[in-house]
Amino acid sequence: MHREDAWNILLEYSREERTRKHGIAVEATMQAYAKLLHEDVEKWGITGLLHDFDWEIHPTEELHPREGSKLLAARGVPEDIRYAILCHAPFLGMEYTSKMDRAIFACDELSGFVIACALVKPDRSLSAIEPSSVRKKMKDKAFARAVNRDDLIKGAADLGVELDEHIRFVAEALKPVAQELGVAP
Repeated sequence: MHREDAWNILLEYSREERTRKHGIAVEATMQAYAKLLHEDVEKWGITGLLHDFDWEIHPTEELHPREGSKLLAARGVPEDIRYAILCHAPFLGMEYTSKMDRAIFACDELSGFVIACALVKPDRSLSAIEPSSVRKKMKDKAFARAVNRDDLIKGAADLGVELDEHIRFVAEALKPVAQELGVAP
């Protein structure tokens, strides 16, 4: 599977721009972690790009991403990518079997939260993101209320990094795709 194939799957199932942007964001953070950990950058990026591809057709925990995994299997998406995608959904109770499984969970919610933090900065810039400001926003339950704060903390811990380090890394990883995401680098 190549990135273009994954992009076409995302386009087919995701009509909303925000779903596509989220896929691009998680793709970028997964690629950055793959580089850092000397893993397969394309595979990790595809995992990030596709992790929520089915959300619009399966918008419940009962279906997403379980049913999406079946669609990906029919498209020939490798099992390790499908398994990692299942791991990004903690309610499924999947056991991590690889670094990629841990990374997708850690990158999913935090990438969106960091972008939300950048969007409320005066310059809408990822460069303005500091771990302290992200932590402050984490305490504000009305801000990005759909994001589970415990998952943000658990994701970093599961990766074996401090939360502040993870926040800095994710903000930096998003800079190359910042304009596509509607923020400044």
